[in-house]
Amino acid sequence: VLQVAERALFLWNNDHIEGLIKQNSKVLLPIILPSLERNTKGHWNQAVQSLSLNVRKIFLDHDPVLFEGCLKKFQDDEAQEDAVRSKRDATWKRLEEIASSNPQAGRPQAIAHQQGSST
Repeated sequence: VLQVAERALFLWNNDHIEGLIKQNSKVLLPIILPSLERNTKGHWNQAVQSLSLNVRKIFLDHDPVLFEGCLKKFQDDEAQEDAVRSKRDATWKRLEEIASSNPQAGRPQAIAHQQGSST
């Protein structure tokens, strides 16, 4: 997998490929920027981080306005995901607290079957 990531990022060093990508940057950047940002901030392999920074710089130099707009959207999306994750974690914590304070928690409950009246 590492070699695939490195090889894919190495394609950007090809002038012809870089030109094609610049021509289509309005379509490509919103798609690949999230992966580039994650690679630059947290990929375990230094070569992938470095190559991702190079690709990021190509987009930034080519169209700074487009880049900044896509980066802002990415950051907003990340913040929203963090908020959803925090809310979900808080909900689970409340459920765990409720369950641990309930003396019947973890025990099967008997449910009486009620029959309806027939006419």
